[in-house]
This record gives sequence, structure tokens and C-alpha cells, in this order.
Amino acid sequence: MSQRTLGAWAALVVIVLCGAVVYGLHGATREAALPLADAGLIREQAAAKHLDPALVAAVIYAETKFEPRPSSAGAQGLMQILPATAYYLAHLSGGTRFAAGDLATPSVNVAYGSYYLRYLLNHYEGDEMLAVAAYNGGETNVDRWVAAAHAEGRQLSAEAIPFPETREYVVRVLSAQAIYRSSYGRALGID
Repeated sequence: MSQRTLGAWAALVVIVLCGAVVYGLHGATREAALPLADAGLIREQAAAKHLDPALVAAVIYAETKFEPRPSSAGAQGLMQILPATAYYLAHLSGGTRFAAGDLATPSVNVAYGSYYLRYLLNHYEGDEMLAVAAYNGGETNVDRWVAAAHAEGRQLSAEAIPFPETREYVVRVLSAQAIYRSSYGRALGID
């Protein structure tokens, strides 16, 4: 092999390695900004509940950044479900063997959180903004805000949500949903 051919091969190897490093850094940066774990579980539950998997991932990200821990309010697991909400959902879904400790199990937590998202989306006729607001701020509050907005002849917008935490939560979830769709489409089964 000539020195020229060897040099060309060496340059090609360097280019490929540099590309791999840059691609790896891009992926690591993306994952550090918006992590994704349990993609199979998210795909499964999203399909079972007819949800956008990117929405489920975005709620998990907003709630726990995929690092489940109990909240000061007592919510548990990846999707931060309150035990009282889980018991209500178990009753709605016909579940008879639910125990609050089950919320620490990712598969149970994501199943209940996804069921709750589907329930809220049905209640708000598919309006993701209202469903996400209710997931955080409570269905009763969102119903009251929607009624007040309608009484004034307008639709409730994210900017008009009276609770600052819920307003910021809605923006965070819907922004993350768009990023999950574009960055993790294949992993979430969207592509």
C-alpha cells in the first residue's frame, strides 16, 4: 500500500471518528437537556390509551425529569400521581387490587398517569392545553377557569391561567412535547 493510499485511509478514519464524536456529543447534549427513559413503557401505555407518546414523555419530564421521588404533596412515581387520584382512577377503570404503594412501580405509575391523561383529554374534548392544566392544577379549577372565560366570550388560553405554577407547567409540558416529538420520534414510535 502506498504512502498516499495509507494517508487517505488515515484521513478517512479521522473524519469518521470526528463525526462519531460530534454525533455522540449532540446526542448526549440532547439527552442531558431532555432525558428519556422507559421509552418502551411510554409507547405501550400511549398506544393503549390512544395518547401521543411525546405528551406522556413530556408530562414525565415536567413532573420528575425521569427521576421519581415523592413530592411534598404526597404524589408518587414518574408521573407524580396522588394516591387519592390513583384510587379514583382505579375505581373508574374497574381496578380492585390497587394499593398506594403500587405507584412506586414505573409500569403501574405510567399506566395510571396515562389513564388520567386520557380521562382529562376526553373531558376537555381533546384539548391538550386544558388537559395538561388539569393534570397540574386540578380538574375543578380548570372547569371553573373555562367557565369564566366562556362567560366573558373567550376561550381559556395558557397565558390566562390564573395559577402561575400551572401556567408555567402547561408551557413547559407543551414545549417539551414538541422537543420529544422531534428529538425522540423513533424511540417513542412516532416516526
